Amino acid sequence: MIDPLITADQLRHAIAIGAPLRILDCRARLGDPEAGRDRWRQGHLPGSQHLDLDRDLAAPPGEGGRHPLPSREAFTASLQRLGIVPGVPVVLYDDMGGQLAAARAWWMLARWAGHPEVRVLDGGLAAWQAEAGALDTEAPTLEPGDWTPSFDDGAWVTAEDLRAESPSLVDARAEARFRGEEEPIDPVAGHIPGARCHPSAANLTAEGRFRPAAVLARELPEAEVAYCGSGVTACHTILAYAVAGRPLPRLYAGSWSDWIRDPQRPIER
Repeated sequence: MIDPLITADQLRHAIAIGAPLRILDCRARLGDPEAGRDRWRQGHLPGSQHLDLDRDLAAPPGEGGRHPLPSREAFTASLQRLGIVPGVPVVLYDDMGGQLAAARAWWMLARWAGHPEVRVLDGGLAAWQAEAGALDTEAPTLEPGDWTPSFDDGAWVTAEDLRAESPSLVDARAEARFRGEEEPIDPVAGHIPGARCHPSAANLTAEGRFRPAAVLARELPEAEVAYCGSGVTACHTILAYAVAGRPLPRLYAGSWSDWIRDPQRPIER
């Protein structure tokens, strides 16, 4: 597996030498569908196009939780519109250390769709700007692609799979949400019985970069499946396993927002 991260210096060098790249701006804000695209319009990495959490990386809320995976056909259409093909490396970034849509895009592209060269900008937009990286406001013209991925549906699980398999679980939400002390988004608080809590924020340094691989390898719990509130930040924890060189958990795509749709499913607090 290739290194799933790229530094701002490495990316600036690749841009400077004209290396073929697709750079995707994945900035988003939960509850504000237009926020990410607005931020991209105001200034973005040179040559980058916006990849939208709600339009490209999720289906409408409902069956499957708040951010269900899109259909294969819908995600393929997004990739073709952006000219994503296996022979061109993809770089993803956001402004939250990858905790939101950049890691989700990494998982969908690299793990689910099988693109061989996908990296997340370590430290995101802040790291780029700290290296004196300029921002652009021009919208690039992209040649559409014709790639039709061979999706690996073994990379994710459903609630029914969890009930049938009873795998070891890691919950990527904050500890207070895991314990059921607060729940700012979903209507029911708590966690899936047997899960262990490892908040996605614990994968990062204070500067928003991933912690060293050896530290992550030591601190990440054994887990066969990762989940969070709606299957977004759990992808950041799966990315942390990749950085650490550990076996990757599968994603419970619907996560807590899907689990609680059935009142018969058990919960713990």
